[in-house]
Amino acid sequence: MEPPTEEDSDNQLFAEKYYESETLHSRPFVTPDSDIPENLLHLWHSFGYDSGRRANLQLLDETTLIFIAGNILVLIDTETKDQKYLRSCSGGGIGCVASYSSKEYFAVAEKGNLPDIVVYEYPSLRPYRVLRGGTECAYSFVDFNLDGSLLASVGCAPDYMLTLWDWRQEQVLLSCKAISQEVYRVSFSPYELDSLTSSGSQHIKFWKMASTFTGLKLQGQIGRFGKTPATDVEGYVEFPDGKVLSGASWGNLLLWDGSTIKVEICRKEGKSCHVGISQPFALEDELVMTMGSDGVIRGWDFESINTAIGNDSHNRFEMEPINEMMVGHNVSLTFAVKSSLPDSFTWFAQDSRGAIWKLDLSFLSLAPDPECLFCFHAGPIKGLDVSKHSFLMATTSLDRLIKVFDFLTKKELTSSTYNQGGTTICWAPPSVDQTGGLIITGFEDGVVRLLELYDPHKLAEVHHERRPIGEAKLRLKQAFKPHNEPVTAVAFDLNGIILATGSSDCTVFFFVVGEKYSPIGFVSVPGPVQALEWSPHFHTENRLLVLCQSGHVVEVPCPDLNTPESTKTFRLFDLPSRVFRFRSIKSQIKRNMEIAKRQAVKEQKKKEKEASGKKPGQLEPEQKEEEEELPPIYIPQKLSPLFCGFYSQPNQFWLSMGGFDAGFLYHCKFSEEQDQDLNQQQDEPFGFIPVENAEDDPICTITFSANRQLMLCGMHSGFIRVYPLQPNDYILSSMKAYWALSVHDNQYGHLQHVKWSHDDQFVLTAGDDGNIFSFSVCPPSELQEKLETMTVKVPSPRLGFENEELAFDIEDPAAYSIETAKQKLEEDRLRKEAEQRVSGKRKKLAELKHRYQEVLKVNQSLSEHVHLTPEEFQLNQRFSELVEKVKVDVRKQMSWPLERCTIALNKLQEGYRDHLETSMVVGVLAISTNDILSTYPLSHSGEPSAHFDQHSINGSFDNDASGDLGASAPAEKLELSKGGEVSSLEANQAGTNMPVTKSPEQPRQDSNISQSVQDASAAPAFKSKTEPEEDLLEDEEDLCPPMARPTGVKLTAQQEERLRKADDRAVKAQAVIEERKQKWAELFLEMPGETWEDPHCVEAIKIARENIGDLKLKSDGDYVVPKHLRMNAQQKRAQLVGLETKICQEKSEMNKRIIALRDSKISLMFQLHCQAAEASEIQMHLAANLHCSIPTVPTLIPKEIPDKKFQCTHATLQQYRVLKDKRSKMRTGEEEEDSKFLEQLEEAMRGQEEEHHGTMKGGTLGQTAFVLTLEEKEEEQTLLNQGIRQSELEEMVLREEDLKLLHQQKLLLEEMERSVRHFDTEHQLLRNENLRLSMQLNMADLEQLMLFQELLILEESKTKRDALQKKLNACIKEENSIVSKLEEGNQQLELKRAEILNLQERETALVAAMQSSVNTSKLKDLLTKVFWKKIKHVKNKGQAGDEDDSDEEDDSDESDSDEDDVDDSVCPPGCDPDLFEYVLKLRKRRFDLEEILAEKKRSCDTLKRNCDLLSEKEKLSKNSLKAVEDDLELLYKEDQLKMNSLDIMIPLHLNQIAFETNGLVPSDLSQAVLLNRAERRQLQECIDQQQVRNKEQRDLNNKARQQVVRLTRDIKDKRIKLQEVKQECEQSMMRKFGKLVNMDAMMTIGGNRRLEELKQEKQLKEAEHSKEIKQSVDKLDEARQALNEIIIHNTKLLCQKRSFIDQSRELEQKINLRQKKLGRQLQDQWRIADQEVQKLQQLVRMQSEKADALRKEISLLGQKGGHILPPEHMLPSQSSSKRQLWTPGRIQQPQSFTGTSRKRLAKSSAHTGTTKLPVLPANKS
Repeated sequence: MEPPTEEDSDNQLFAEKYYESETLHSRPFVTPDSDIPENLLHLWHSFGYDSGRRANLQLLDETTLIFIAGNILVLIDTETKDQKYLRSCSGGGIGCVASYSSKEYFAVAEKGNLPDIVVYEYPSLRPYRVLRGGTECAYSFVDFNLDGSLLASVGCAPDYMLTLWDWRQEQVLLSCKAISQEVYRVSFSPYELDSLTSSGSQHIKFWKMASTFTGLKLQGQIGRFGKTPATDVEGYVEFPDGKVLSGASWGNLLLWDGSTIKVEICRKEGKSCHVGISQPFALEDELVMTMGSDGVIRGWDFESINTAIGNDSHNRFEMEPINEMMVGHNVSLTFAVKSSLPDSFTWFAQDSRGAIWKLDLSFLSLAPDPECLFCFHAGPIKGLDVSKHSFLMATTSLDRLIKVFDFLTKKELTSSTYNQGGTTICWAPPSVDQTGGLIITGFEDGVVRLLELYDPHKLAEVHHERRPIGEAKLRLKQAFKPHNEPVTAVAFDLNGIILATGSSDCTVFFFVVGEKYSPIGFVSVPGPVQALEWSPHFHTENRLLVLCQSGHVVEVPCPDLNTPESTKTFRLFDLPSRVFRFRSIKSQIKRNMEIAKRQAVKEQKKKEKEASGKKPGQLEPEQKEEEEELPPIYIPQKLSPLFCGFYSQPNQFWLSMGGFDAGFLYHCKFSEEQDQDLNQQQDEPFGFIPVENAEDDPICTITFSANRQLMLCGMHSGFIRVYPLQPNDYILSSMKAYWALSVHDNQYGHLQHVKWSHDDQFVLTAGDDGNIFSFSVCPPSELQEKLETMTVKVPSPRLGFENEELAFDIEDPAAYSIETAKQKLEEDRLRKEAEQRVSGKRKKLAELKHRYQEVLKVNQSLSEHVHLTPEEFQLNQRFSELVEKVKVDVRKQMSWPLERCTIALNKLQEGYRDHLETSMVVGVLAISTNDILSTYPLSHSGEPSAHFDQHSINGSFDNDASGDLGASAPAEKLELSKGGEVSSLEANQAGTNMPVTKSPEQPRQDSNISQSVQDASAAPAFKSKTEPEEDLLEDEEDLCPPMARPTGVKLTAQQEERLRKADDRAVKAQAVIEERKQKWAELFLEMPGETWEDPHCVEAIKIARENIGDLKLKSDGDYVVPKHLRMNAQQKRAQLVGLETKICQEKSEMNKRIIALRDSKISLMFQLHCQAAEASEIQMHLAANLHCSIPTVPTLIPKEIPDKKFQCTHATLQQYRVLKDKRSKMRTGEEEEDSKFLEQLEEAMRGQEEEHHGTMKGGTLGQTAFVLTLEEKEEEQTLLNQGIRQSELEEMVLREEDLKLLHQQKLLLEEMERSVRHFDTEHQLLRNENLRLSMQLNMADLEQLMLFQELLILEESKTKRDALQKKLNACIKEENSIVSKLEEGNQQLELKRAEILNLQERETALVAAMQSSVNTSKLKDLLTKVFWKKIKHVKNKGQAGDEDDSDEEDDSDESDSDEDDVDDSVCPPGCDPDLFEYVLKLRKRRFDLEEILAEKKRSCDTLKRNCDLLSEKEKLSKNSLKAVEDDLELLYKEDQLKMNSLDIMIPLHLNQIAFETNGLVPSDLSQAVLLNRAERRQLQECIDQQQVRNKEQRDLNNKARQQVVRLTRDIKDKRIKLQEVKQECEQSMMRKFGKLVNMDAMMTIGGNRRLEELKQEKQLKEAEHSKEIKQSVDKLDEARQALNEIIIHNTKLLCQKRSFIDQSRELEQKINLRQKKLGRQLQDQWRIADQEVQKLQQLVRMQSEKADALRKEISLLGQKGGHILPPEHMLPSQSSSKRQLWTPGRIQQPQSFTGTSRKRLAKSSAHTGTTKLPVLPANKS
């Protein structure tokens, strides 16, 4: 065997390679050359859980869960709640974690710069493998494949790299970019080894590991959403056939086939599968399980989803879940992991609301309810504070929870839930509460709650009650709402007298501390409050430092408690404040640092030059050119956010800024000038301290230890820093070295809260990642020893605590704040005072008004020359202006009531006055002529008369037998001709043969008929199966011979569920088969027979027969009224109503046009009046001889404006008021007074109307008089100016002005004449149209008269027609009932025949089963006789009638069977008893089948007789129906003859008469036929079309014949192919099953319990065998290990042997050389050596003889009575020889021993511990 090489040795050892955890894990950073110990803080416990992180839960074993908490990996035991921790290796955070399938390993993917993936071994937690170079910044998900050989990882931004690892060899197999979006998850397919799936933001992608010519590569295919909106894919499940089921953000499920969505799964009626986001997470036992943000887990049938097909335009498939589990109402499940135990249904689920659940998803009735294992805060921690008395910590978050922890013993004491999320928390100091149990909490709705923590056990001990559950409880002490927005800060002053609260609403509220906290007041600050800091104890004044998020710092003094309270507001106006607005100096600092750095470089170069002897100024110009520009001074426009701050000295403070100004701590102070605008104020810090490595990592919070020698800083990146400080170092001059540790998540785990415990032994941290950590200053080992002496004290309840009433809580988020409530009270008080003042002023105004009225009366009573005028009453004009202004304001205020009243008036006018206006006749008079155009009077709203309308309404219900075969003509057919005449044929059709619609009663009759048919079909006459047959079917499984079953194996719930599902599938398959059979039956029914005709052709022929061809005149004797033209009284009445409606519409349209013309005349009058006034003004400047006559402006006559009498003026209303007052005073008469009152009011209105017309005429006369006066004045001016002569220029100007005025006069007059002519033209055109409409309306009246006459005729025959119609309906109903019963009977007959055939087949199968069971028996003939022996069947007592006959038959059969000498009571000898019992059972079954078969045949005969009777009834019903139809047709013919006798007037033009004799129109037109021209043309065109159609039909007939031949040939081919397929199917069944089987029966086979039991037994055997195999494999591994060790040992021995051989060879060579040189000397030595050997041999012989003697002596001594002999002494010669032999130095040459002696010598040396002698080859002498 060859020894292994070095390379093989390394490969073998690689499997045992492990990393040192101390070298991998990140460690705290400590400033070099500092005295800070590295183990300054020790992690004590983790109280949080980052529930918002995706897939932040894994299972390592049945009781150990693992999740990520910032930079820590937490391993938590679900039973003991103990925790173990692993730090991240990079210190940059942990991205994700995944566990191995066998739970032997788990992978931790890091964050940071080029992060690693570390694979740990479990449970040793040793780093086993480190995978490097998979992504740039962070990993988002990792996953092992099914066998654990590969690991897939996907990175975050910016590379999104997907990598496949051979993680055992730490090698990258494949790598490519996944996508350019965030990836949430990647996983291997559990069914295909080369498939992966990834999903994330708005995408899902499917991957394949494909072999290409360049090697193995990853090929991805992005999923296309198509019409479905794109959604984030949080979870998915792979199916065995490659499909993928994913969730959607709206709650439905998406089934992906390839890269497209096959179908969208939703619930019934379009409901979503889940409310919110849905996530499929498992496929277990044909069940797809999904969870959602609604806290529900649902199980869906896998087969239904996998075979789903969309059934609507949205490609959705509706189904309902099989199973459902409601985990909780306030639960949002995001991830789940399953237990690794076989056949386990236990799952652990992650709840994004901060919980971890244990679920049993077996969905069995006895399954345990969901168990909440752990409950944490959800989301960022908004508040954390510690008790000043004990090891207690209180936290709050936006999840509405307040928790109290005992961080010493690592447990949660209590928690409380509120209706709003908490935003800040503060534990009251000892100066406020000595017990240490008061907690102040601020909430996001602005409420502050005071909570008391107490020990309920002590309260129970006082009252001797039962011990309550829980170690502590919280109780509300007081609640108040000082703010309208979230409370961000709460702080007590050092004296414990004042409580200050700050909020995002930019206010700070102060309260007096006491038993009940009372408000003092509030101040406003420039921005949202970030923190509140009271001045420390070494300050002389008690001041509050308010830090605002906007960068402002405000300092306010402590408010005076004795300040009197304001009644209007709580705002403290008199409280002085100082404001500091931060101005950035970071760029200036960096610039100064760069200048100093360059200056130092220059000084260094200068020294070097001086040392080298060069002149300093030689290279200055070059240096100046090479110098870079200094960084510019930059001040950001937006202020950087302020994170934290604290006092240093009075009037001085430190600030930590974020954003651009991060990286420094700024020392600031308030400026002396505080009168500036806050938005313009700029304050620079006067000092700063650089914070190392904090350029982009600002300090979020700062806290100090009790002695202020340690400063804790919470960083934006989740780090915690500790700075050692000198005592009383308030200016932080010693802030240099620091200790830093990455604790929270580095991306979003901003460390907002850091607190020391009350004894400075613990540090508590809380971040925005939801994690809470506790650190101890002492090592955990030392702390465990101190736990016995350290105790946690929960405050005891106060005295009288149990007797106090529960405090009032503010639960409404919209409740008023303290300030708002006070302002509301003040507003209510002011409003009440204002109302009182207004009422007083109104009272005073009423008094003044009354006095003024009295003064007016006195003034009126004085004589006329003493009367005061209204102007004299007005003392000051300003009063009038003020009144006008007040009126304008009042009008604005009253605009809405005015509009409301106006609308109400319009409604009243529409309801009352408009009804009168429709009946008013409006006339429009032409201007130039006396032609007048009047409107038509209408009924209200232009509706038809009430007479016909009421008749039409009544007619729809008074006739139950209205004609169902007629149809009324729509009103639209009654078109009035616009050409002045009515078409004769149209009028005739309208009068007699309008199409008739189905009466309203007819649908009711049809529905009754259809209902009767349905009722008849729904009530079967016979049951399909009798009770004996059902019993027989239930025992069908006993047909098989009995088999010896082995001892039963208990099936698991999973197998029982599988059996149930198999039975369900069988039932579904049976349903599918039945549905398929039904479809085949329907197809066969739809298959056309030999007499089949195309329904479309039949319908077309029917329509053609009714509408084409035989056009008989209505006066012919053989004329038959078509069914669609038959008319009854109701339909004729509807025609009348339609005609009247059309008349009303035409009148209304014409009235509207006339009213519009009247309105245009009114506007024209106004225009003419303006133009006349303008012409008069022009004529004032012209000479009288140049004047043209101005047309008279037309006026309106009363007929044109009849609606004016309904318009009330102010004077009318005043008159009405006067008359009403008179009437109220003279209330003597009743009716006479009312009539007189109305007459007086009408006379007053008539007088006003006449006055109005007189005014209009007077205006015209006044205008004429004014023109005459102007003419007289011009004449007088002309006479006066006769003596004065004008110049030529003046004359020319006057002539030009006259020309212009003449031209303007002419244009105006022409425009007036043109307008008048245009109006007259429109008037004339409308008048002509009105005349034509009048003619048409007259024709319509005649037509209406004719329709009324026809209605009278129909009313005469109404009774007889209704009776016939009722009879017809009864016949139709009877016929339909008979037909439905006949069809039902035929169907039942077919069913009975099929059942008979089935029973016969079952009987044949029963006989075959008997024959197959007795074929192997020796008593085959005897058993056959027993089987065929007839027996007596025992009947039930409840059976009656015909069963007696069957008993007699049974008796006769029994008598016949007695003839056979076969005894079936005892099993014959030699026969198997089980087989005999089986034959008896089969015989009983055969007899039952024969009895059922006989019963079925009897019922079949009965059905056949019933069907024959129904067929006869159907014939009789058809005959009676035909007779009634003939009578009804005769009645319609009589009515038509009466209608034909009516006269109708139809006006015709001569060109419409085509009846000529010798070219002349005869005087007698009685033989003429009246046709419509359109119908005539249509008939002529129809002839041509019919010829073309005949030709087309012949062509179609030829094509149809050819198609028949082709189809016949195809049918023949299909039958041959069908036979071939059938043979092929039979051959396949013979190859697979060995016989022909029924595939439908195989599909309907249910679950086989015996098979499941065998499977279960097989699984148990396999488990045992696998256990044995595992043990054997372990033994084999041990044996191999031992073999390897032996091989290694032997290899070493062989190597030693080889080295010894080489040494011996060298020695032999040396000996040979020495022998050649020494010669005889060596021979003498060898001779001496031989002698020595002989001596030794002799010594050995002597020792052996002595040993034999000793044995004999021992045997003698062991015998009873043996003699004791003295020991033999060694001879002196022998002893001397022995001493001589072992004397050192006597042996000069190596001795040679045999193999036996060599072994003995080795054993002796091993026992004595002496050095082994060198072993020489045995052949050497």
